[in-house]
Amino acid sequence: MERRARILVVDDDPTFRDVLELRLQRWGFLVKTAERADQGAELARTWNPDLVLSDVVMPEASGIQLLQRLKGDDPHRTVILLTAHATVEMAVDAMKLGAVDFLTKPLNYQNLRALIEDALARRSTPPSEVSESAGPATASRSSESSRRPESSRGSEPSREPGPPRESDTSGLGPFGGQSDAMRAVYAQIRSVAASDASVLITGESGTGKELAARTIHDLSRRAGGAFVAVNAAAIPRELMESEIFGHEKGAFTGAGETRPGCFEMAHGGTLFLDEIGEMPLELQPKLLRVLDHARLRRVGGREEFTFDVRTLSATNRDPREAVDEGLIREDLYFRLNVLCIHLPPLRERTGDVPLLAKRFVAEFSARHGGGARVLEPEALAAMDRYAWPGNVRELRNLAERAVVLANDGRIGLEHLPPYVRDPRASGGPGGSASDFAFPPEATAADVERELILLTLERTDNNKAEAARRLGVSVRTIRNKLKSWGMEL
Repeated sequence: MERRARILVVDDDPTFRDVLELRLQRWGFLVKTAERADQGAELARTWNPDLVLSDVVMPEASGIQLLQRLKGDDPHRTVILLTAHATVEMAVDAMKLGAVDFLTKPLNYQNLRALIEDALARRSTPPSEVSESAGPATASRSSESSRRPESSRGSEPSREPGPPRESDTSGLGPFGGQSDAMRAVYAQIRSVAASDASVLITGESGTGKELAARTIHDLSRRAGGAFVAVNAAAIPRELMESEIFGHEKGAFTGAGETRPGCFEMAHGGTLFLDEIGEMPLELQPKLLRVLDHARLRRVGGREEFTFDVRTLSATNRDPREAVDEGLIREDLYFRLNVLCIHLPPLRERTGDVPLLAKRFVAEFSARHGGGARVLEPEALAAMDRYAWPGNVRELRNLAERAVVLANDGRIGLEHLPPYVRDPRASGGPGGSASDFAFPPEATAADVERELILLTLERTDNNKAEAARRLGVSVRTIRNKLKSWGMEL
């Protein structure tokens, strides 16, 4: 009878720990759990699991410290780290310390299963065959908390010197790729940059909507002015009006000094309003008046200010659907959508993945040192076949992690995660997620949490789309995640 693999789960969240235990058991693994790093280290010593799944943020000792202890006891110990608070730098550090992979919550369970099976297969492969089989997987595609943000809150203006460069290989400015779809986008960007009209930029998360806005700014007559980006979905509801329009000292509790808003900071330049569909409905009429008259009054103030700002906005939803659903006022939509640019998803940009992959590998090889890395044809072909549900952002993150793992100057199939090497390993992007699994003592709150996290998994952590499917507001999703310590 074949021996069942042993998996140790270390996580201080009892609900998450129990749900993960049930999923792993359903997949055929023997499972033990621990709620603290010291308990996990002791179980690893006495039970000798084949693989350890550990949270990063835990009381007393972190998952990184546990990883170091486990590797100190057994350099060949297979460890995958899990966290809701990931950064690219944290993932890179974990991989350098010997983690097989680094996943972010909410977990994509299909990818997790593929990574576990891949790691266990490597563990049972004789050392002489490792170079011919699947090697270390890179960290998996992460949620919005581990990805570089697509836009900032706009608290400080930024100035980008000089017009964008373009060439046959680099595309336009920060954009890479020469597919027909992107050539059409480049032509649109050049065209709208010549005017001062409002532009609405649409596209899936990770397609580069802020990059498009910055490129329009850099090609325009306003290139010498400030570019201010503000993400409406990232600002607490109660601070939204102050953030955008500014406030006077004493206007509300905590307003210890006068602060200019985004319109004032962008005077003479460009204001980019990202995720415009997340702006509270009660604030939208005021925004419309300000845009129409180019005058504003700070919160708590009496004096009106005039400003000279070009407004660009973006959404990852279908804007007409957002209007129909009452998320964006129709009059505001028409005011923002004088011109429109749609950014295609990476899966529709034929031929661009190899160009972008090579570009990112060169960039991160220089950043992390150790010489230039070269993508082998098999790895490049696998990347070109993959659907990239997280778009260019996902490709960029995967390229960085592959560079960190590839110490011999080459990036082969073994440096890619199994769901990229073979999308069928995890059911492919967009496949159906596993059934719900709950411990007998699960409460209604536990069910609500799992439903929200599973919906986020199915929508690639797109909060707006998850909220639409669940019939709740995006702020409800954000508030729930915050209450669970998972602000993604």
